[in-house]
This record gives sequence, structure tokens and C-alpha cells, in this order.
Amino acid sequence: MSFRNNLQHLRATRNMTQEQLAMLLGVSRQSVTKWEAEKSYPEMDKLLKMCSIFECSLDDLVTGDLTNRPAGDATAPKMPGGPATDVCGYDDHTKSLAWRIPTGISFIMLGIAWTIFVDGGPTGILHEGDLLAVAGLFAGIVAGMAVLIPAGMRHSAFVKSHPYIEDFYTEEEKAKARKQLGAGIVVGIADAFLGILAMIATDNGAYENLGGAVMMLLFACAVWIIVNKGMLYARLNLAEYNKNAIDELEVEDIVKAAIDEQRKKTLLAAHGVKTRKQRITGSLCGAIMIIATIAGLVMLFQPIAQGIDPDDVNWTANMFWMAWVIGGLCCGIVALLVNAFVEDE
Repeated sequence: MSFRNNLQHLRATRNMTQEQLAMLLGVSRQSVTKWEAEKSYPEMDKLLKMCSIFECSLDDLVTGDLTNRPAGDATAPKMPGGPATDVCGYDDHTKSLAWRIPTGISFIMLGIAWTIFVDGGPTGILHEGDLLAVAGLFAGIVAGMAVLIPAGMRHSAFVKSHPYIEDFYTEEEKAKARKQLGAGIVVGIADAFLGILAMIATDNGAYENLGGAVMMLLFACAVWIIVNKGMLYARLNLAEYNKNAIDELEVEDIVKAAIDEQRKKTLLAAHGVKTRKQRITGSLCGAIMIIATIAGLVMLFQPIAQGIDPDDVNWTANMFWMAWVIGGLCCGIVALLVNAFVEDE
């Protein structure tokens, strides 16, 4: 019995889609598809993880026959039916990221606020106000980087482990996030406006530094609110998150895949493989713009070569930039003609 048959049967007995298995294993859906099509084979760590998920031995999974295992096996935990669920902690991860990123940015802005407040203020025992200002700025930058860098590394590791997430958000959750984003933008703008008012109110006064510091402090709050709500809303766009999963497909796999031609062209374009129309259009437009550049330079420097005073009015020199405009229009016309009359392979 083949590994493919075992895998397909075990998924079926647990009401598990390829997407769900991919999320549990930390691979893309395309990887599971290739395993079941016997185009590739999972690595050992993925096999061991499958053994844990399906509660079987490695020998049974790879070389045994598990298709006789009854579908109603009470000991085999099934995937929940109905709508998709968050099986890999994506929502908690993105909410944490939406808190950490604006916090790191705000720490840096708070360091700037401290610098504005201390600069020109009391020097204290050190008699060096600049030293206090630089120390505060440095502390803010260090604190911000201490939050931002680990958050970025953690997110990169999560994306690598979970390159595909099935969309599990409901329309109600998406509508709520949109409302929160709108409210966050309004509050953030109002917060920033208050900061500007504080700066104006203390301009050229004894509390000028304090006003600048308050403004930067309110700006930090505004940035935190807007970035946080923006990231919470952006996390709902799982289609954008999942588009990186296509990177696991090789060009040869796409060419050989049994899919319609339009879908195949889209996948090839995503891998940077240009169609015949794109290659012809690019070559012709490149040649046109080279000619336009030469023409523009000739128009610009021809009066000088002829000994004409640069201060004299000369329409040729003054209109040299039209060469690129005409070249751009020609490129547009060429693109239309190629698209209309040239066939792809």
C-alpha cells in the first residue's frame, strides 16, 4: 500500500482538508497536494508529525495499509466540521504583533519627546543637558528595537512554519475590524491635532520645550492607535498572506500541472516568467525609449554644438523633454497593438 493512499484515507476519516493538514504540519497546501500526487515526499520531521496527528506508527504510515482503519474510529480525533477554524494560533499571533510593532515605534518617539523636553532645560549635576537628551534618545531607540526586532523575527518564523492559513474570519468579524479601524483613524488624527495645538500654544514661550515634548508624546499615542488598528484590520486579509505559498511550486510543476491555461499563465507570471506578449512589448518599448533618449539629448545639445548662445530662445532645446513624452505614447500604442494582434504560446 502506498503512502499516498494512507494519507488520503487518514484525512478522510478525520474530515480534514488539505489546507487543514498543511496548517497542522506548517507547510503549504501545494506541498500536501504534491505528496498525494506522488510528485514529492515529505521530510522526516513532517512524517513524524503526521504520525502524531493520525496516531499511527511510521512504518504503518509509509509502508503499511491504514485504509482498513474504520472511518468511525472513536480513538481518532476528527477535525471540526463546518466553517474553518484557527488551528495554528494565527489570530493570537497577529494580535500580539499588532501590539508589539506600534509599541516599539512609540518607544522611539518617546525617546525623541524626552530629547525635546531636556534640550535647553536644566543641566543638573552633570551640567550637560545635551548628555541627558542623547541618553534619553538612545534609551528610546534601544527600547524600540528590543521590541521590534524580536517581533519581526517571531513573525518570520511563524510565516515559515505556517505558509498557508485557511480563511476562518466571519463577515461580522471583518465588519467589526473595519469599524475599529475607522474609529482608530479618527481618534489618532484628533490626538495628533491636539499635539499640534499644544505646540502652537507654547510657541516662543517659556514652555516651548514642554510643548514640543507634549506634541511628540501625543503623536506617539496617535501612531500607536492608527498602526494597531491598521494591523488588526490587515490581519483579516488572508489572501494576501497566502500568496507566498505559491513560492513552493517550481516552474516545471506549473507547466506540467493539469490546470487551465489562464490559471497557468497567472502562476507563471507570479514566478516572474513573462509571456510572449510581455517579452515583445518589453523589447519594443525598450528600443523606443532608447531612441527617445538619444533624440532628447540631441535636441538639448544641438544648439550648443552649433555655437548658439544658450541664453537665446531656441525651441528645439526648450522642448527636448517632449522626446520622452512621445516615446511613452508610442510605448502605449505598441502595447495595445501587441495585445490585440500577437498570440501567446
